[in-house]
Amino acid sequence: MKSLSLTDELKKVSKRVIWFEKPEKALSDAIRFVAYAMTHGTHEDMKVVRRYLSDDDLKEALANAPAGIFDGRSWAYWNLKMGTYPTPPMPVRQFD
Repeated sequence: MKSLSLTDELKKVSKRVIWFEKPEKALSDAIRFVAYAMTHGTHEDMKVVRRYLSDDDLKEALANAPAGIFDGRSWAYWNLKMGTYPTPPMPVRQFD
C-alpha cells in the first residue's frame, strides 16, 4: 500500500478515527489507519480516504488488518463492499 501524505484533509480524519494519537503517528502506518477509518469513520471520512487510496489499497488493508480494530459489522460491510466473499474470519490476536 502506498504511504499517505500528511494533508489537512487526512489530518482531520485521523483526529476523528484515531483520536488518541497525533495525526503524524496515525498516518505513518497506512494499513492501521485505514482499518480505523473503515471501522470508526463516517461516510464523509471514507470519501476523503478514497480520494487518496484505490480499491486495491483498501483490499490490502483488509487482508492485513491488525487484530482488535474492526468490529463485526464493519468487517462484514467492507469485505462485502470490496468483493471478498465469503467474508473471512476477523483478524485475531496471537499470544505465545
